[in-house]
Amino acid sequence: MAFINKILQKTKHKIGDRDSSGGSSNTMMLEKTILPDMDSPTNPPMLPNTPAVSQPHTYSTMPPQKHVVPSNAPMPATHTNVAVRAASFSVGAYGAHQGLCAGQTQPTQPIQSQQQAQQQTQHQQQHQIQQLQQALTAHERSYEDTHVRLDEFEVFRTVGTGSFGRVRLVRHRTTGKYYAMKVLRKSHVVRAKQVEHVNSERRILAECSCPFIVYMLGTCQDRQNLYFFMEYVVGGELFTYLRRYHRFPPPVAKFYAAEVLLALEYLHERSIIWRDTKPENILLDERGHVKLTDMGFAKKVVDRTWTLCGTPDYLAPEVIQAKGYGRSVDWWALGILIFEMIAGYPPFYDEDHYRLYEKILAGRIQWPPQFDPVARDLVSRLLTADLSRRLGNLHRGSADIKEHRWFAEVDWNRLAAREIPAPLIPPQKVAGDTSNFDKYPETTETYGDMISEDPYSNLFVEF
Repeated sequence: MAFINKILQKTKHKIGDRDSSGGSSNTMMLEKTILPDMDSPTNPPMLPNTPAVSQPHTYSTMPPQKHVVPSNAPMPATHTNVAVRAASFSVGAYGAHQGLCAGQTQPTQPIQSQQQAQQQTQHQQQHQIQQLQQALTAHERSYEDTHVRLDEFEVFRTVGTGSFGRVRLVRHRTTGKYYAMKVLRKSHVVRAKQVEHVNSERRILAECSCPFIVYMLGTCQDRQNLYFFMEYVVGGELFTYLRRYHRFPPPVAKFYAAEVLLALEYLHERSIIWRDTKPENILLDERGHVKLTDMGFAKKVVDRTWTLCGTPDYLAPEVIQAKGYGRSVDWWALGILIFEMIAGYPPFYDEDHYRLYEKILAGRIQWPPQFDPVARDLVSRLLTADLSRRLGNLHRGSADIKEHRWFAEVDWNRLAAREIPAPLIPPQKVAGDTSNFDKYPETTETYGDMISEDPYSNLFVEF
């Protein structure tokens, strides 16, 4: 197909490979001593009673990028303790978690009075959620609110690398609080024609205040680099845990998918599409809850956009065919994510991008034999090329997804309030623990260059 060849020619810089979030290759007065025990190995969180699974097969020609590939190992059992925790979304199950079950008997009530009590509780919860959302969005941050100084922070080890630079752990000199500093080399951003995306990322992060999206403290720049200072999400990437366990039991996948759905709802309510769903861009906080990161491809879209960007495995057909698209691409990507979490690999996976795009356009999925049938129905409805039938893109929007029977037991109010216990709690020994992140080679360059010539100063005035 001629247009696929055209897409392949354009994707050299537009489409991101599946690696860690971008940062930069400079360092500001690089500390030679890392904080005590900060990156010492810790025991990984376990999936209780889950049978051991074999290592996934890695193709000999696999490129040096992150990716989960198919495995012939049996699916983990779905009746594990962690799966029960992840499935405990309902009001009754939440009460059981608080100790109302476990052999205790509850006083019986007439069915009608129970329903009335549940309705009253739901109204109260909804009111609390609305108050929380109003509080989060009440204050619009100005440029002054989101501008910081580089010399306010101590710089420590690298926790991620990408096409334009790297992400470093930093500590605020006054408060002692840890943040993630994403550093982008200006020359690399300009060369890759990503100036618009970087400026858009800053604007979107300044606008977002959602518990399921990484919070941006502020930004700054010097003559060489751009700096984003974000909240430090200690649990690391969801990809790390998916790689460790190879696949998740359906209830565990459901927990993460549901929280990602709430984050996408938040963005879509503000006419923002994310366009970069993948496990590498989903972090877990200290309590195991989801945090979306890397808004480099996020964009305000009122109607349609034609920009080609994203991760190849997660591209929707309308993106590949350059038809113009909107928030529908995020719901397609949610379907890919659910499949990958349950199966251990993306549904259209292929090392050759040409064949990958052909598979996406053909829409034929090879389902693992033990794939949860209810989840399969949801994924099938999300991975439909017909936009008039794709869940999330119909007149009821995300409500159609939330009301699918795979999410039947989800208490969305409690989930939005992060009151549902997460299935995995990331290990953390000390504040600023980096043991949940991969190790990367460090550099000896310095940050804070205010002397060199800056030919790009007019391109990043918002920093």
